Amino acid sequence: MTVSRRDPNRLKLLLLAAAAATMLWSPARAVSCGDGPAGFQPWLAEFKEEAAAQGVSRSVLQSALGGVKYDSKVISRDRGQGVFKRSFGDFSSRLLTPARIAKGKALLRQHAALLQRIENAYGVPGPVIVAIWGLETNFGASNGNFPIFSSVATLAYDCRRSETFQKELIAALMIVQRGYMRAQAMRGDWAGEIGQTQLMPTSYLKYAVDFDGDGAADLIHDAADALASTANFLRSNGWRAGAGWDEGEPNFQALLAWNQATVYAKTVAAFADTLAGRR
Repeated sequence: MTVSRRDPNRLKLLLLAAAAATMLWSPARAVSCGDGPAGFQPWLAEFKEEAAAQGVSRSVLQSALGGVKYDSKVISRDRGQGVFKRSFGDFSSRLLTPARIAKGKALLRQHAALLQRIENAYGVPGPVIVAIWGLETNFGASNGNFPIFSSVATLAYDCRRSETFQKELIAALMIVQRGYMRAQAMRGDWAGEIGQTQLMPTSYLKYAVDFDGDGAADLIHDAADALASTANFLRSNGWRAGAGWDEGEPNFQALLAWNQATVYAKTVAAFADTLAGRR
C-alpha cells in the first residue's frame, strides 16, 4: 500500500498497526524461564500479564490457563527424543510396517477423489500427504490426549526452548480467542501438536484451511481439512508441483520444514515412494 506524504495521520496509524501486529507475535519479552516445577506458577502469572499486554483477553487467559499445571511427563518426553538419532534403516523399519503400508494404500484408494482435489489446489501428491498422515497419527487413530495448554505452558517455562514455546503458547491462546477451537477441546501430542497430521499452534494459525467448506477448519475430526492443511504447509514452505521428494530432490527441503530430523523426512519420502509405486 502506498501512503501519501501529505497524509501523515494515516501513515502514523499504519505504523502503529504494524507495530501492534509485531508485538502480538513476539515472544513474552519480560518473562523468564525455569528448570523445575517450583517456579512454574509465578512464571505463569507473569506470562498471563505479558499475554494480556499482547492482546489476549482476560476471559481467554482464564479459560485456557486457569487450571494449567507443570507437567513433568512432558519434560521427560522432550528430553527423550533419542529415536531421531537412530539410523535410517532402524528408524524407518520400525515405522513402515506391512500393516501401515497396507492401510496407507487402502486409504489412498478410498480418498482418491479428495486427494486429487488437494493436489490440484496445492500441488502436493496424495502419496506424500497420506505418508505424513500415517506416520504422524496412524491415519488419525492416535492424535494424542495431552492437554495442549499444560503441555505448551510447561515447555514455554522450561529454559531449553522457552522462546520457541512462548510463541506457541501465544498462538494457542489466539486459536481460542479467534473462535477456531474451545480451550477444553485443545488436546494433542506432548509438544502441543494438534490434529490428524499434528500441526503446531503457530502452523495451525498460518496454514489450517476449511477444505470441505463446512465453516470450520477442523484438523482433529475432519480428514479433508487436516490433509489439505498439510498440503498448504508444504506448498507454503517451498513445495514444487511435479518435482521429486527424495533426499537430494527439490521437495525434500519442504519435508524437512515439516520435521527437521533428516531421518524422519527420509522415512516420509520412502513411505510416499512405496505408496506411489516408486519402490
